[in-house]
Amino acid sequence: MELTQIEARVLGALIEKHMTTPDHYPLTTNSLISACNQTSNRDPVLTLSESEVIEGMDSLRSQGLARTVKRSGERSLKHLEIADEGLDISREQKALLAVLLLRGPQTSGELRLRTERYVSLDSLEDADRVLESMASADIPVAMLLDRVPGQKESRWMHLLGGHTIPDRDTSDGVEATAGEPVPSRLELLEAQVAALQERVTDLESRLE
Repeated sequence: MELTQIEARVLGALIEKHMTTPDHYPLTTNSLISACNQTSNRDPVLTLSESEVIEGMDSLRSQGLARTVKRSGERSLKHLEIADEGLDISREQKALLAVLLLRGPQTSGELRLRTERYVSLDSLEDADRVLESMASADIPVAMLLDRVPGQKESRWMHLLGGHTIPDRDTSDGVEATAGEPVPSRLELLEAQVAALQERVTDLESRLE
């Protein structure tokens, strides 16, 4: 399976909203566009048009990863993901996959922190266990990158496409995709604050 960057963003956004804001799910087209283009918890930040998002949905449907429905009494079409069916993955695997789709290669510690809104992974060992199961599946959906100079920890990446899979045998290939500096403690705290801010925004929208 080889998703484009747009398809990967649409699928990641659908999974995120399904697992973190189920009361506002499935998503209308406008809500899906907003989710794809939001500036928090996204790397890179994209500005997708309506036609690009719809085209991405069309492709995901054809690959058995998403559906578009119109429920009785509702006027608009709504979109939902079925990644657990299409990829045969668990809830924990789907949560980690979503964060990888939305934010690119990350350490297992970063992934555990950033999936707190999705599922409960009690320890770093739990996150590692789930990630390893994703890598060893009959159809792997994640892989552990070789650690490169300047990084204290290895990073995980998804294997659904939308990026270039680096050469595991050469530092140059890995660095081109995942050679960013390891986030500092301050950066991790900022990520946690951003996640809390998003929770507050979700709660405010529900109260309204």
